[in-house]
Amino acid sequence: MKFSEYDIDKRIKDRLAALQFKRPTDIQYKSIFPILKGEDVFAVAPTGTGKTAAFVIPVLDGLLKNKNRKGINCLCMVPTRELAEQIADVFNDLSTGTDIKSYALFGGVTQKKQIDKLNSRVDILITTPGRMFDLISQGHLDISYVRTLILDEADLMLDLGFKKDVIDVLRYLPRKRQTLFFSATINKKVKSLAYDVGKNAIRIQISPKTSVARSIEHVVAFIEMDDKRFFLENIVKENEESRILAFVRTRIRAERVVKAMERVGVHALCMHGDIDQNDRFAILDSFKKGNYKVLVTTDVAARGIDIPNVEIVVNYDVPENPENYVHRCGRTGRGTNSGFAISFCSEVELELIETIEDYTGEQIKRYELSRGDYEQIKWDSEDNSNDWRSLLDEDTEW
Repeated sequence: MKFSEYDIDKRIKDRLAALQFKRPTDIQYKSIFPILKGEDVFAVAPTGTGKTAAFVIPVLDGLLKNKNRKGINCLCMVPTRELAEQIADVFNDLSTGTDIKSYALFGGVTQKKQIDKLNSRVDILITTPGRMFDLISQGHLDISYVRTLILDEADLMLDLGFKKDVIDVLRYLPRKRQTLFFSATINKKVKSLAYDVGKNAIRIQISPKTSVARSIEHVVAFIEMDDKRFFLENIVKENEESRILAFVRTRIRAERVVKAMERVGVHALCMHGDIDQNDRFAILDSFKKGNYKVLVTTDVAARGIDIPNVEIVVNYDVPENPENYVHRCGRTGRGTNSGFAISFCSEVELELIETIEDYTGEQIKRYELSRGDYEQIKWDSEDNSNDWRSLLDEDTEW
């Protein structure tokens, strides 16, 4: 079934057509109809399958059909600032040509402009819990008119300790409302929260709960910790036209890897949670626009962030949380695109790979690398004219 055949507002259909969205993905096809009917929905689907549009389209249609809108009609709670901004962009993009106003609210920035915006008309509020409760307590935010509550990336919200916030927000909302619960993974905590918050929610699940999307080829290469930068350099220089996202474990690691890339002529961006929020938005925007081909980041960019056309994901450090492996890999191969993800696994990270394989239920393909090729990649590095041993003497924390 095509979007043009859906019983939704013509302005939404025209916008979808302009964006060349012709047919719904599986999660969109299974979610849109029950949401349009006013049902509560609990949807689980891997990253990159179109979950955001699955709720944005029917929510916009419902608002356009409500001629007596008052106050904030839709509240979307998310765990991170980046995700709030991204979802607001989707709402604004798909509502182009209508009078619907969407706004992303989050901490880390001054309140004055946010308060001014809330005092004007806002139909859809996408927010992180902390700033939302701050402004409610100060009397600047009223969510008593909300007809639809959306919880996105619910599994991460629980991991970050937001369960109490999710329960607390219900005190400010009307009893009669629609609740939409979206998550990339499912476990007992997620399921329990979904059924506590929603009423007789329809459960929709797409594909196995812990697998990497089939559109992504994911492999592991066994590389010693001190050698990883040479292999990242090799991947970047062998794929000069590709957009590459490299994940590391800590802020310090991110900064050191970027400096190592600079020494060999690779211009890379660095992102982590200690960077100012507005600067993080600017970094993501620069990477999305293709101004830089390489972004080195911590897991702050692993969940929910949609960066178009990332061809390669490099797990420079193997993640300690196996769920994050699935989410990291999911930054590539999004929509109808194919992708490639490679994990650099040192001897001390072997147990982490085994944990990931237990979690996903499948063995990660081994990337065959001969000893000769391994040594050649190190030798070919431009790092300090190949004097890599002196660098290791300076700092072995790689």
